[in-house]
Amino acid sequence: MAGTGANPPRLLLEGRPGAGKTTVAVRLIELLEADGLRVTGFVAREVRGNRGRRLGFELETVDGRHGLLAHVDLRGGPRVGRYGVALDDLERIAVPILERAAGGSILVVDELGKMELASARFRDAVAGVLARPLPLVATVHAFAHPFTDALKRDASVTVVPVTRGNRDALAPELAACVGSWAR
Repeated sequence: MAGTGANPPRLLLEGRPGAGKTTVAVRLIELLEADGLRVTGFVAREVRGNRGRRLGFELETVDGRHGLLAHVDLRGGPRVGRYGVALDDLERIAVPILERAAGGSILVVDELGKMELASARFRDAVAGVLARPLPLVATVHAFAHPFTDALKRDASVTVVPVTRGNRDALAPELAACVGSWAR
């Protein structure tokens, strides 16, 4: 994997919905923290209602803060499928993490998806991260989008496929790669 040597790893974990991208990101955070490394970032978790019906997504930061990312009952603002996107929570919680990420920590972002990319501030903050020498592991959808397509073509970025078949073994491999660079 890329990121050995002087350049920090910039890894995009690409997969289809349900492949296990969030599972890999959560496990990676756990492994890096258990190894004593500083980790910052956030994950997007499903919000489920009665009978397990998915109602939306919430943001959870590495340091334990929560906010809404999207919900079926949210009106106004951008929509992605049946979900209204909570740009205010995204920009209040996720954007400052991206803007403040600094050397000495590993940034894990779940995810660079259609909901998050609805925010110009979020896209600008991601571009800012790539302008700094920070290790980054971000999950990304497998679908075409101008912003993520450009990221995937960036020479400093390595795209790592996530599938149901490799997701369990992937987090330890990523932790070894990113952890060896951060030490």
